[in-house]
Amino acid sequence: MNLTLAQRTKIFDKVCRLVDTKHFNPGMNGVNWDALARDRRDEILGCVDPEVFEKEVHELVAQLKTSHTGFRHAGMRSIPAGHAISATFQQIGVNGSERWMFQDVHQGGPAFAAGIRPGDLLLECDGRELRPPNALTFSVGESANLLIEKLHGEIKKVNLQSPLPKSQKHPVTAPQAVTTKRLGDEIGLLRVAMFPGVIGIDVAKDIDRGIAALDGCSRLIIDLRGNTGGGIGGLRLMSYLTSGKLEVGYSLTRKRRERGYRGEELTRFGRIPSHKATLLWLAARYAFVEKSILVVTEGLGQQRFHGRVVLIVNEHTASAGEMVSAFAQENNLATIVGTKTPGRLLGGSAYKVGHGYILGLPVAAYLTWQGRMLENDGIAPKFFMELSREALKQGRDTQLGTAIDVAKAL
Repeated sequence: MNLTLAQRTKIFDKVCRLVDTKHFNPGMNGVNWDALARDRRDEILGCVDPEVFEKEVHELVAQLKTSHTGFRHAGMRSIPAGHAISATFQQIGVNGSERWMFQDVHQGGPAFAAGIRPGDLLLECDGRELRPPNALTFSVGESANLLIEKLHGEIKKVNLQSPLPKSQKHPVTAPQAVTTKRLGDEIGLLRVAMFPGVIGIDVAKDIDRGIAALDGCSRLIIDLRGNTGGGIGGLRLMSYLTSGKLEVGYSLTRKRRERGYRGEELTRFGRIPSHKATLLWLAARYAFVEKSILVVTEGLGQQRFHGRVVLIVNEHTASAGEMVSAFAQENNLATIVGTKTPGRLLGGSAYKVGHGYILGLPVAAYLTWQGRMLENDGIAPKFFMELSREALKQGRDTQLGTAIDVAKAL
């Protein structure tokens, strides 16, 4: 249903007020938000078509160039493939033209279950050819018919079902969060696809089980490629990288930044609870404190693989995955292999702005203990290595292979 001019104006003005008052820092990327909104105001308010209005407001707030920033209708059913089917894509050249190659295909996700694997090419979606830069999106809870070229040339039709997400605010399909594999007697591989849950009790237990399954390994490769982030469950993984309690970094709200702060004086969080019943106590403890929180490792003791850890990251390793990577890099706890991460590490919140529309904004930043803000400035690996489709055809994962070589040399 079309909105009246008065309704569009009310929504637009509320978006502007929220950016002014709630965004962690509208000018952090050199953007003059007030001037930007003022210049686009009449054009956007003139958009009678609801889809065009939504698109134009989204493009306006996207010019802030911050993560967790967007504008959409709550009834929007289209979400990116990475969140819908637990798979990411890499743009590659094939026979003189550009194609999308499946890159990270996480176990337990719809793409993996359908038989799609890294290196497969996406040719069509629902009978329509799809090439970069046009991205693949999925309708939540509905199926899509894909035409895939497998690694060795076989053309295959695949029907993919995007399951209904547990949360409409955060429509993400959760794959199997943690998987393990032994790469010989000495090297263990721990792959973490995401850190689901705000506190991360379940994923922390999964990481515990993964480390236990690799008992005896003197070298550890942690694969964070395609890790979409999540909650504070990454603290358990970071705690396995060092024996004692070590400061990781801290969230910083707009209010605390403007008021001034000292990192060591912030409220500390240094233990993921073992039982969900503890969440009530945790909620009570943090309910009335300022939400700028210092994260400290849990002190899990010495591990056999300490000093011989390799992290694999790529351009899809975001949010909490980057927090883990930055902690390991700053404290020389792991050697990083792969491609540079995107630098998406602001804490977001969603606001209702009327008539079913939702505005997503970053309300807190994350800084490492050394004071580095990672937003738009990701983690650069020590050993740069891209994923090669030609190598995959030969059964070789170039990034994992490099990580194995580095691990053996440690």
